[in-house]
Amino acid sequence: MSGVTEPPTGVAAGSVTSPYSGYSLHGSSGIQLAVPEHGLVLGRATRLSPTSVWTLAGSEGAAELLARERTLRVCLDAGGTSIGPLTGELRWSDAGAQGTALGFQLVGVSPEQGRQILTVLDDAILRGGAEPEASPLPVQEEVSGSERIESILTAISAMNNRGVLRQPGRTVRVMLARLDATRSLLHWQCAEPGVEWGEPPYDIEVIGYNSAYRMRLAGPVAQGAWLVTPLPERLWKVRHRWHRRVPAPPKLRARFDHPLWKELGRREREVVDVSFSGLGLCGEPEDLVFPGLFLPLELELADGECLYLSGEVRHVSSARSDGRRVFGMEVRPRTERDAVLWTRLVSQSLCPTTRTSEELLEPLWDLYVDSGYFNPSAGSIERVDSLRRSFIDLGKQAAQLPQLFCQTVWPSERGVEASLSAVKPYRHSWLLHQLGRRPGRPTETPHVPGQILRDTYLRTVEHAQGDPEFRWMFCYAESTLPWMYRTHVRFAQRMQERGQSLVLPLRVMEAQCDAPSRQPPEDLEIGPATIGEKFLLAGELARTRPACYVEALDFTREGLELWGVSRTWRSVGLERERRIFVARRDGVPLAAMVLELGHPGTNLSGLLDAARLFPLSPEARTAYVALLDEARRWYALRGRSSFVYLCEDGGAYAKEARLHDDSSARPCLWIIAAALVPEFLEHIYEQSVGLPALLRAEA
Repeated sequence: MSGVTEPPTGVAAGSVTSPYSGYSLHGSSGIQLAVPEHGLVLGRATRLSPTSVWTLAGSEGAAELLARERTLRVCLDAGGTSIGPLTGELRWSDAGAQGTALGFQLVGVSPEQGRQILTVLDDAILRGGAEPEASPLPVQEEVSGSERIESILTAISAMNNRGVLRQPGRTVRVMLARLDATRSLLHWQCAEPGVEWGEPPYDIEVIGYNSAYRMRLAGPVAQGAWLVTPLPERLWKVRHRWHRRVPAPPKLRARFDHPLWKELGRREREVVDVSFSGLGLCGEPEDLVFPGLFLPLELELADGECLYLSGEVRHVSSARSDGRRVFGMEVRPRTERDAVLWTRLVSQSLCPTTRTSEELLEPLWDLYVDSGYFNPSAGSIERVDSLRRSFIDLGKQAAQLPQLFCQTVWPSERGVEASLSAVKPYRHSWLLHQLGRRPGRPTETPHVPGQILRDTYLRTVEHAQGDPEFRWMFCYAESTLPWMYRTHVRFAQRMQERGQSLVLPLRVMEAQCDAPSRQPPEDLEIGPATIGEKFLLAGELARTRPACYVEALDFTREGLELWGVSRTWRSVGLERERRIFVARRDGVPLAAMVLELGHPGTNLSGLLDAARLFPLSPEARTAYVALLDEARRWYALRGRSSFVYLCEDGGAYAKEARLHDDSSARPCLWIIAAALVPEFLEHIYEQSVGLPALLRAEA
């Protein structure tokens, strides 16, 4: 029936199950789809759930039948067990001829028939003939460039990792056996004897070290068990579960109504584990839950508040000794309020010794004072007092904005022992900042060395991992501090060969808005960058800076003006802005200046009120002093008394521009990719065991 060309759909309006629901069936499952009224076996079932069935048409009569009828009364034949009749509506066909895929939506399936289907699938799973099928994992990153693609696929072929070929209604197990670098060819082997590859193009997903990679390969047609294809022009990196799961709080239960069979009644089941992206439920066989089922959940928290989640079942475990099963689910909060409650619940479960800071803002400020963040002279007391008010006001608001902020504290009888914060100043990047540790030891010191700082890091970094847009983590690290050098700098230096990290030395200088250089701008013209100059700047940055720098700090052509990020901050009443100025001589652009503004109190050192200078010509430095004076005027108009200049070129003009920094400091810009965060946390764990010696070295 070649006229039916809709893409695969779920049940009803596609709201109860994923189009990929149920189980993918392989040769040993032996489940056939038949039309008894016509004495016809359509073919072997390749994917099955209580809501849909897919088959490879194995009969020449199928095309003729499907040309006449779109709705059929079908039966499932599983080695002597017959289930049906079932009403099947044809929803997808790539031709209807022998050997082609047919997808049927099963309509009006009763609870008893659903139970029969799941029982047959349980048996197929035990015999190795079925695997769970759920929605494809979301794309995290597009990978291009032949060298990087070749490097990734060479590693995968060396590890003999399995992959899957995805085609309508079925998956086939495959393996990348060899990469021929001299001819840029991939040699694939089918891991299921006797199974056909089908027609190109081929959508294949293979597993790497930390991620999976998806690709589309354009032929040629496979020969037997082997397929040889050219190296793809791009890969799509897809996210696997990478969030730590921990036991759920005691007595936490979830309530749900089955979206297909309301007659089963409201169910209440124990939540056994949680992570930022999912949870596990301990259920019963009569719950009739299967992979790909969309299951709305209601959780009642310890304080009586209710939290609402949208969920998709990703996995159903085998029956335990008591007959119960664990349903692994991917979940997301339904509203912003639910997001706040969910983040709080999961964070507290992951690191029960830590807290968020909204109820400890005064003790947290005292921690930063005791940690040496301020040494106010008589002239700066008023400024520090103003910063304190801004910090506390923002801290109260930040607790309700987990999509932008995380402020972690370790409380003790002394107030706050340690703290670490994270903020999302760019579209895909979180800034780690404001690490503080109180001198001395609390009365109740943890038995495990370094636990206070380690748990503080875990809660803060894992909070950023919970952001689905998270791709980069960065900070401005002081490399002379032993802890920062060993945990941050050395880790990123080891990873730089992968192209997923950066350690860039710089100077962090302060500029007072009321202390301009007083040097005349001579023949310079300074003004907002034109569209052409912005494109010129983006091109120069792409040429002269590592890709991780450009992407993490939103210096791509698409993100250069920070519009989306600014809009997000402004929507919750917070300041966030970026402006680009250019110095020109005789109409020729010499240098660009990027100015950023953050909400008062966001960073105690003013790192979100920051300026950067970039050359656009060999004479760029002749314009730097004048540009910095322009920055003074811009920040003063926005109520700032000073700003930070992030200097990447040594700053030989610092005295002339009246900039000041600590000559003994050795700060650096530290960036790592989100894919490295699990390794970074493991590194933190290892290094924190030796923390007492590090703290003595820093004292």
